[in-house]
Amino acid sequence: MTYAVKEAFLTLQGEGVQSGRRAVFLRFAGCNLWSGREEDRRKAVCQFCDTDFVGTDGVGGGKFADAAALADHVVGLWGTGEDRRLVVVTGGEPMLQLDTALVDALHDEGFAVAVESNGTIKATPGIDWLCISPKAGSDVVQRSGDELKLVWPQAGIDPAAIEQWDFADFLIQPMDCDSRDEALAAAIALVMERPRWRLTIQAHKVIGLR
Repeated sequence: MTYAVKEAFLTLQGEGVQSGRRAVFLRFAGCNLWSGREEDRRKAVCQFCDTDFVGTDGVGGGKFADAAALADHVVGLWGTGEDRRLVVVTGGEPMLQLDTALVDALHDEGFAVAVESNGTIKATPGIDWLCISPKAGSDVVQRSGDELKLVWPQAGIDPAAIEQWDFADFLIQPMDCDSRDEALAAAIALVMERPRWRLTIQAHKVIGLR
């Protein structure tokens, strides 16, 4: 299949349990919870997205004819060094495009494959690290994985109910919005009230990385 990639670049993973690791960040174009167009935001299921995932015109983006071509692109972005290769696959919604052929091709090149998904599509087999970030109003069918990252606050979503899902780590991330201080305070309050959760921040934004 042809893969549509918005952007791809070498960076440090900025969120969650894998935060601080050197990684190739691979963002697929397209999402099933929002078109990505501002005129559609108010009627979207996910209205707070802070990401541009429309098109293939970002840094390192493009269309790739097959899994081998995209895996070669990821290798080129990683550069030298064979150890602890990590690719973080996101979107948009990566499960719209990520398939076993690409997972296998990345594994063949020595990469661990980490994925962040909204959980509305079952995860592709073979993923090494799965992060699910549920959105209020969506039907989450992938209720197991390595980490669950809940952007907070979100009306209409119950952290207590989510605690019953099968994840090793439960993370709260303050929403990146106009009311950042209030969102941070709400996230801290939730962790203090429910100690199963841990606070995570978007460290890449704090230190000025992509």
